Amino acid sequence: MGKTIVITGATRGIGLELLRTLAGQGHVVVGTCRKPDDAGKIKAAGGTAEILDVDDETSIAALGSRMAGRAVDVLVNNAGINVACGTLAELKTEDAVRNFRVNAVSPLLVTRALLPSLRQGSGKQVVQISSVMGSIGSGMVGGGGSYNYRASKTALNMFNACLAHELGGEGFACIVVHPGWVKTDMGGENAPLTPQQSATGIAKVIGGLTAADNGRFVDYAGKGLAW
Repeated sequence: MGKTIVITGATRGIGLELLRTLAGQGHVVVGTCRKPDDAGKIKAAGGTAEILDVDDETSIAALGSRMAGRAVDVLVNNAGINVACGTLAELKTEDAVRNFRVNAVSPLLVTRALLPSLRQGSGKQVVQISSVMGSIGSGMVGGGGSYNYRASKTALNMFNACLAHELGGEGFACIVVHPGWVKTDMGGENAPLTPQQSATGIAKVIGGLTAADNGRFVDYAGKGLAW
């Protein structure tokens, strides 16, 4: 039986391909987009569209209100940004804060807004799209730099660890997933993976999730990663 799945940032790249993959597997997939004009991309991929700006708390609350009373089995917090900062000299407070707000805080706010719907669902799964670049244990993957992006993903990983601890007793599986280095607007053309390859792997990870996976950090192939 198909699940009801919500994916944020589902109009391009990994989010759009994940929506297409999961819809093709028979799931009911709700994809979010910032602009009504982008809803057609989601519908063409087999999903239904909801408007959401993850950098706007009013918009996040409005999504929660619209979804009230509707069971959601899986939430995939995919939307994210990378305001570049390669060196200490380039560090700007406003850029760092925006990265933290969108990549780390907003996924938790979206999760909170949809928590009543997630509690109604049978899946009780929250999947945060993170990055191995946020892993301190793996060292400076990719050669260092990327101050804002790396730190925001490390923060997301810790936020999810807190969330997993809080919701684990209710049977939730809250995990963080590294999607791989993917050919997207953010990943660039030199990346070895296509969005389809990454999405296929993430969909398999989601399909195999159980409460025992709560709190894990894995890659798109399900391999455990260092924190």
